[in-house]
Amino acid sequence: MHLFSQLLIGLVALIHAYIVWLEMFAWTTRGPKVFKSLPAELFPATKTLAGNQGLYNGFLVAGLGWALLIAAPAWHRSVGTFFLGCVAVAGLYGAATAGRRILLVQTLPALLALAALWLA
Repeated sequence: MHLFSQLLIGLVALIHAYIVWLEMFAWTTRGPKVFKSLPAELFPATKTLAGNQGLYNGFLVAGLGWALLIAAPAWHRSVGTFFLGCVAVAGLYGAATAGRRILLVQTLPALLALAALWLA
């Protein structure tokens, strides 16, 4: 179960690494293809805001990566719980304010990883 939890934490980190890339470096090129519900003319005007948001997602990636590297079980569980909890809460807020799809893309993987972490 420990390996499974590590894989799920890694998956959540990879999802957020993609979000970092999208928001910080590909907002005006790939962003309109991902967020089809937004008018294309909004992307250049919101590039700086998206980059800032991407930076915060980068902190989540760093924290999840840190959790993966911790050997002490109690610390591993505590750090993993904190960062997966942050991802889940951000996903819930995003689903409530931006779109329900975020529940599947962000919240569900974080909750599954959190459950696996606590069952390991």
